[in-house]
Amino acid sequence: MKVMEMRDDWGLEHIKPGTRPERDPGPGEVLIKMAAASVNFRDFVMTRRGYGSHAGQLPLIPLSDGAGTVAKIGPGVTRVAVGDLVCPTFPQTWFSGPMKEEHRTGMLGGPLDGVLQEYMLLSQQGIVRAPKGWSALEAATLPCAALTAWSAVIGAGIKAGDVVVTQGTGGVSLFAAMFARMQGARAIVTSSSDAKLERARDFGAALGINYKTHPEWSREVRKALGGRGADLVLELGGAETLDQSLRAVRTSGTLAMIGVLSGATAALNLGRVVTQNVRLQGVTLGNRDAFEAMVRAIDLLGARPPVDEQRYAFDTAADAIRAIAEGRHFGKICIAF
Repeated sequence: MKVMEMRDDWGLEHIKPGTRPERDPGPGEVLIKMAAASVNFRDFVMTRRGYGSHAGQLPLIPLSDGAGTVAKIGPGVTRVAVGDLVCPTFPQTWFSGPMKEEHRTGMLGGPLDGVLQEYMLLSQQGIVRAPKGWSALEAATLPCAALTAWSAVIGAGIKAGDVVVTQGTGGVSLFAAMFARMQGARAIVTSSSDAKLERARDFGAALGINYKTHPEWSREVRKALGGRGADLVLELGGAETLDQSLRAVRTSGTLAMIGVLSGATAALNLGRVVTQNVRLQGVTLGNRDAFEAMVRAIDLLGARPPVDEQRYAFDTAADAIRAIAEGRHFGKICIAF
């Protein structure tokens, strides 16, 4: 079967076509004919071995998020059937409860081989059915970005009347806006592009703030809320945005740490954290039970995912990964096999 893999060394330039043997499923296993993938910033970092020992060893098939159709099932498989559109879960061994250290060794796209392969053989326990009526390309957006946004919004207990602030117009941010609206909450999105902010309204944004026009965008958040801060702020920028996020969150609110796009080390006003009783919560993905709950909610909501207009082909996966680092996309960057 065909794959795209890093063989000779780490780096985007080393992602090349290859072949691997195709195997039939054994007891409890499922063979998936992969049809689409989506790209996360983690994938860019992983190609540079930015996660150290958690990156795994070469040769490595990149990308954690994808979707495909069940081609064959092994004896004892009950979770899915032949013909089902499914998503492999990003952490293959995290089924329920909180994340544990051992779950990091079961992540696709490093250290385990990722989704850029014609067929994937996985345990039925590491697979979730896609939302009804979704295409494979749409379903491929879910395992990382959507589930992380779901974990942040639902984990913070967001309810009707609350306010959620999220940064940028990438996948996590737009999914967070969608889920906030689903909960009856108001979503505020920041971006450097007025055009992107206008498009974000289609995905649940009630208000957009241009952080180039308003560098101290936390003031605009509080102005819009009559001086009050937001109930939840999703922090995706990292070093350059953390202070503004902390200023934007209300007393006893939650700041969900998700991304470090502008740097992983930042000065933090500990006094403000303490005196405002802010809950600082790191958010990494979610378990399989949460994934399935999210899919049920999507089915009820009838939502569609934010997919960037640019499409990439299987053999141009390196270009897709490079594009996420350039930051010009809107929503999820996807690859059609």
